[in-house]
Amino acid sequence: MIFKRKIYRELQQWKESDNGSTALLIKGARRVGKSTIAEEFARAEYDSYILIDFVECSDEVRDLFNDVSNLDFIFMRLQMIYHVELIERKSVIIFDEVQNCPKARQAIKYLVKDRRYDYIETGSLISIRKNVDGILIPSEELTVNMYPMDYEEFKWALGDRVSVPMLEECFRDRKSLGDVANRSLMRDFRLYMLVGGMPQAVATYIETNNMEKVDRTKRGIITLYENDFNRIDPSGNASLLFHNIPSELTRNSNRYMAWSSTGGARSHELADVLSEMKESMTVNMSYHANDPGAGMSLHHDTSRFKMFVGDTGLFVTLAFWDKKFTQNVIYEKLLSNKLSADLGYVYENVVAQILKAAGHELHYYTFPTESGKHNYEVDFLISDGDKVSPIEVKSSGYKAHASLDAFCSKFSSRIKNEYLVYTKDMRKDGTVLCLPVYMTMFL
Repeated sequence: MIFKRKIYRELQQWKESDNGSTALLIKGARRVGKSTIAEEFARAEYDSYILIDFVECSDEVRDLFNDVSNLDFIFMRLQMIYHVELIERKSVIIFDEVQNCPKARQAIKYLVKDRRYDYIETGSLISIRKNVDGILIPSEELTVNMYPMDYEEFKWALGDRVSVPMLEECFRDRKSLGDVANRSLMRDFRLYMLVGGMPQAVATYIETNNMEKVDRTKRGIITLYENDFNRIDPSGNASLLFHNIPSELTRNSNRYMAWSSTGGARSHELADVLSEMKESMTVNMSYHANDPGAGMSLHHDTSRFKMFVGDTGLFVTLAFWDKKFTQNVIYEKLLSNKLSADLGYVYENVVAQILKAAGHELHYYTFPTESGKHNYEVDFLISDGDKVSPIEVKSSGYKAHASLDAFCSKFSSRIKNEYLVYTKDMRKDGTVLCLPVYMTMFL
């Protein structure tokens, strides 16, 4: 299935504005749809295209980029090998999974300078240290990030082009929807949380309407990730860190305890591994903000972090990885709206996913209560102009927000907006705007 994706417009803007002066690198995790969107764009926007898959291409194709002194020869051979005529300024060459051929990525500098054709690269699990060692990264490369399908794209896939624009209008006007409408909208959103935004899983749901088959599809994707992690980190720590994300969130700790997942390795010893995982875009990292404010990214604490799965549908499957589908209680309880408090971390994961896809860097903040025996914790902080907007996440309709109130009192001069994300209808509670979780996309 070919799904409508928002990134398509970014590709159009690149083609129109840059007009061959840069190559476009679409970066994202495996199976988010990079190759599909690149080929769909090439087919619709150019007279012809060549797609070079650097996972499966021949050694002859790979070796063409070892020496780029004769571009005429390279283009001639590519046209003969792929049986495609390239037309000057009307054709595009796609370098799919370009991280598997560093020399091809380096060649972009010379190919772009030549200006005959456009170039689109796709890359997943790109390692700055391991995949580009000894080559020159082209400055003529524009990078766009691709994430799993967001909720609006999911609704498009199900044939609904109306709901999200209406929700955005309600959010903008601060207009409540009513409890009956909210219950229906929450039911739809919980389906998105279970299926997730990986196109293959969405296609399986549409084709079969069978959650067990959807779960099987997601397990196949996770297995791919696991294999990639083991290639990046043969010690197995990356895979362990990934698989332990649900259990670490369940602990309700104020940080990811890396040593407990890896048998004793500390965060500073895993710095390279954690960097690789973040680079892979299979996870979303949220760092502790030492000084909450507009410049949080400049001085956050990289040793204190929380880790979320990049796609909440995969997270649901990962949480019960060693059990059968029928034992995964999240499916049953989310669909029946009876998710217990100890499973509330599913909502925290989906909020992290939504905020990241909307372009926000993820930060959180903890500080001791007045008694000093416990900590207040604000789940997410987002920069809002020269101020900061704190977000507290609830997996129910419960409106208490002690941590949010304490944070806003402590940093009153820095606060722009205060948000409580929960499962009920939109309403104001003093200075706090209580939002149904499906409206997080508008923050």
